[in-house]
Order: sequence, then C-alpha cells, then structure tokens
Amino acid sequence: MKYYNNILETIGNTPLVKFNKITKDVPGLILAKMETFNPGHSIKDRMALKMVEDAEKDGRLKPGGTIIEGTSGNTGMGLALAAIVKGYKLICTLADKQSKEKMDILRAMGAEVIVTPTNVSSDDPRSYYSVAKKLNEEIPNSFYPNQYDNLSNRIAHYEQTGPEIWEQTDGKITHLVVGVGTGGTISGTAKFLKEKNPNIKIWGIDTYGSVFKKYHETGIFDESEIYSYITEGIGEDILPENVDFGLIDHFEKVTDKDGVIMTRRLAREEGFFMGNSAGSAVAGLLQLKDRLKEDDVVVVIFHDHGSRYVGKMFNDDWVRDRGFMDAEKPNAITLVKNHKNKSLITAGPDENLCDVLNKMTQYNISQVPVVENGEYVGSLNDSEVYSKIVSNPELKDEPVKKVMDAPYEFVDGNASLEEIAKKIDKHNRAVLVKNRAGDVHIITIHDIIEAINPKKG
Repeated sequence: MKYYNNILETIGNTPLVKFNKITKDVPGLILAKMETFNPGHSIKDRMALKMVEDAEKDGRLKPGGTIIEGTSGNTGMGLALAAIVKGYKLICTLADKQSKEKMDILRAMGAEVIVTPTNVSSDDPRSYYSVAKKLNEEIPNSFYPNQYDNLSNRIAHYEQTGPEIWEQTDGKITHLVVGVGTGGTISGTAKFLKEKNPNIKIWGIDTYGSVFKKYHETGIFDESEIYSYITEGIGEDILPENVDFGLIDHFEKVTDKDGVIMTRRLAREEGFFMGNSAGSAVAGLLQLKDRLKEDDVVVVIFHDHGSRYVGKMFNDDWVRDRGFMDAEKPNAITLVKNHKNKSLITAGPDENLCDVLNKMTQYNISQVPVVENGEYVGSLNDSEVYSKIVSNPELKDEPVKKVMDAPYEFVDGNASLEEIAKKIDKHNRAVLVKNRAGDVHIITIHDIIEAINPKKG
C-alpha cells in the first residue's frame, strides 16, 4: 500500500504548468510553479514546517508549547497544519486588510486569530508584528517563528523549491519571477538556482507602497515610499533578513489594479484560480516581456489559492467599488452576470404559441430559444412574432415551430463585447453562451447596453 503517515508528508513536489493564452505574446516558454498543490494550498507550508522542525531541534519549541506568528494568512495555515500534527497551540495576528476567508480558514484549523490595523507603522504596538512579539513575551513556553527574519524560511526553499524547479526544467530555466514578501521564497530558491547557473535572472515583483524596489536600486530605505496598498502577500514596510538583495537582479512594481485584474484573468483564461500575488507576478512579467527571448524558460511562482480571495479579488462588487472593473474587457461570461443565477427560459417547437407569449410576458423577456431533445432548433423574438400575428391572428393558436426563426448562435465564453455586438442585429436579436458548468445563458442587446453604460448605485 502507498500512503502518507500524516498531512505534512504531502508538502512539496508541486507541478509546473505551461501558460497557453495570457502569455501568448511573451517570448519564451512560460511556466507556473503551482504551489497551491501543497496541503495548505500555499508555498508557505514548506517554510512553516521547516521553522517548526528547526525550533524543535534547538529547543526553542518544546512539547505542549504555543506558536505565535504575525502572518498574511498563508504562513498561519502552514503552521496550523504543523501544530495539529505535532500537538501545539497556535495564535496568529493578521492585519485587517487580509481577506475574511484567510481568517475563517485559520479559525477552522483551530488557530486563535487576532486582527490588527493595517494603517500603522511596523513598530507601532498595534501592528501585527508588535502584537505577536508582545504575546510571545507574555505567554510561557511560546515560540515566535518570525518568518521575516527566521532564516529557516529561506533555507526551506534552498533545500526544496530551488531543486524542484531545476529538476523540472532539466536545468534550462533562464528566469525566475517571484512576488516578494518575507523574501524567503525568492532568496532561497535563487541561491540554489544561481549556484547551478549564475546567469539565471531573478526578478522580484513588488507593489506600490513597498520599500523593496527603491532600496534594491539605491540602498536607501525611504519611508516616503510607504503607504497602504490592497495587494496581499507581497511588498513590505520593513527589510526582512530573509531578503537577500544581492541575489535579486531586478524588482518590478505592479499596481493594485493591475494585480487584481490579472488575478481574475488567470482564472478565466488559463483556469489558474490563484491568489492576488500570482496576478501581480504575471502582470509584472508582462511589463518585462521585452527583456525576454524566444529560447528563454521562465518560471513564475504562484504562492496561494484563489479560494482565499473570493470575497475580494473575485467579487465583482468589491472590484467595482475600487474602480478596477473598468480595466476588465467584458466577455460573454461577464455579460450575463446579472442573470447568471437564473435558468434560461425556453420553448418547445410543439408548444402553443399563445402559451409561450404568456410566458414571455410573465418573465418580461423578448427572446426565447426553442429547444427540442436538448438541441437548440429555433428562436422567438417578440417583435417578429408580433408582426406575424398582426398579419395573421390565427397563428397564436399554432405550435411554435410554425413561426420560429433560426436558432441563436453560440459564442465562446471569452468572446469579446465587440465580437458579440457584431453578431446581434435586427435579424439576430441574441446569442447563447455556455458556462463552465454547462449552463446555457442568453445575451441580448440589453446586456450589451448594460455593459457599455452600467447603472450607477
């Protein structure tokens, strides 16, 4: 029999997956390192376990102890898995900008969660760093991993992530693209890869409001660079010891808006349901695409899973409220968002036309597909039917097939608004689209008008 002795043994050996659409205009082979395949659905499982095991070895963590950590959520999840298997208590401090999903997941895994304000400096006693340190001082037999300065973080990626990527690319990797937060992932992975081939380029993705890029380029820690930002998991207002700036060839800043929009595109266009840092990493890569050649092999590390951002980056209202929605080009799937939870109203070819007209009035709809044995065989448009009945009133008692028009055309879910608009005219009043669940929805002129001129408030 093949099985693992506990969940911690399943950490690592995550796959590389090729991009097929979003990077089609980017030179080279672009691969995603899918760290969501770890049991805690993030890359932080690797370093969380390493920090715990190293602390056990040197006596900083004793049986029955309490682990206390400041986290953006993912390290907390990795620590939660270790705490469950090894019998420790866990307290996590999180800034209030972190998603509710992350907090709920940690609580579900038995952790105590303490939420702290985002808009305070790192040395403010209310910050999630300071609160974690204070709790560590107050609680007996407690261990503060401090992922920012604990070099076990970096070592985990030197021992695991770097070797995996080298082996998976057969040593052909030319560029590594990583969102930088604590710095453990990029520094540990880069150290291993550059020991194998010093010509490999390491690109760190930063965000506006973070100090990394300017410090890397000038050696100046500029506090005026620091301000609150939405992007989660990357960027810092401190200089963690885990960031080895000498190993990083370039930092690229990405706006909150571009990171969010790309995160949503990854899900819709590649099937990569990832967290916000993945979107930022890919947006940064696209900004740097002119530096790449056709024979390059680029690995982008995807840190965590999209399920932790459902209420934020994947929530249309949240995105719209922040003024980000206008950057998304509507496609067939987004055009039906206002009625995506409603079943499509259809008619059968042998139904009485009068009954179908009553149905159209009841649901206040103008177009109805005609379906027979699961096949879309015709359509009814209210204006066309009206004209025919005015000329021949007896038609209202005839079956639908006597008056129906040609069936509506199906379009791809990624078809643009412009493509769809060209298909809808006075003769073809609608098109159909099938979502990933296999449900069919109708797109009408009203949907296109709503997308062009959305209702306010």
